[in-house]
Amino acid sequence: MRIFISGHNGMVGSAVCRRLSREPNLELITRSRSQLDLTQADQVREFFAEERPDAVVFCAAKVGGIHANNTYPVQFMTDNLLMSVNAIQAAFENNVRRFLFLGSTCIYPRLAPQPIVEDSLLTGPLEPTNEAYALAKIAGLKLCEYYRRQYGVVYHSVMPTNMYGPGDNYHPSNSHVLPALLRRIVEAKENGDSEVVIWGTGAPRREFLYVDDLADAIWRMLNIKEPPSWVNIGTGIDISILDLAKKIAAVVGYEGLIKTDPTKPDGTPRKVCDVSLLKKLGWSAQVSLDEGLRRTFADFVAEARSGVLREA
Repeated sequence: MRIFISGHNGMVGSAVCRRLSREPNLELITRSRSQLDLTQADQVREFFAEERPDAVVFCAAKVGGIHANNTYPVQFMTDNLLMSVNAIQAAFENNVRRFLFLGSTCIYPRLAPQPIVEDSLLTGPLEPTNEAYALAKIAGLKLCEYYRRQYGVVYHSVMPTNMYGPGDNYHPSNSHVLPALLRRIVEAKENGDSEVVIWGTGAPRREFLYVDDLADAIWRMLNIKEPPSWVNIGTGIDISILDLAKKIAAVVGYEGLIKTDPTKPDGTPRKVCDVSLLKKLGWSAQVSLDEGLRRTFADFVAEARSGVLREA
């Protein structure tokens, strides 16, 4: 089987490559952004016509934290829409029978009942700070669902919770909460700072999934003959942002104060997945948050020392 993994240089895509490379009889097809711009329909059609993969794992996305999503909603919506529509359409036109689309649990309403079940989709308003990204991901999910309904192809989606791990983006202002906190706390320790200030009240609760666990869950979904249209991928366990910062400080060995800045936005009050369907499908997370943070800190140090720390 020949599988195209889009976004293979990103955190998720590289983890998927690591996981699938362990399987026999698989040929992984990859392209860098400079080789294939997924926002350009002509390039995407030409690629699929030439390569004709048997399956696609669509990991490509424009991603970022609250600041980036809030500042660049046009880019977050248009880039993600174009990439999704171009790839799904070209895949179908070239007889790709299996397409696994990666979304995000930000697709669910801001005040969805917790833990969030899959049926919560489109039952209420989205979180305003990442609405543009969420709308693009909802469109991709629904387009896969419609192709499957209309044409019988197995186009389906997974909705992972907040991910972290090797290859994450550590941009000072545009990264997600966990890598942003890790970098800030590491730098505070190196600089001898007496305190670290985190955005918001610290009260919002989030769920975090180690990226290699996600890759293993994706492999499981690819091996289900008739998977659900979409399924949450997570741990089912959440933690407050303030407590997360304290855990990171403990792993890093930082002994200064962790302070909050309530003038900055909190985002969604709580977001944790209901993973009942995932467990019924025969998969559950294996890496605890404590273990994942230890691994991630070690990777951060190694990447920084070797000059390959991702900051974009």
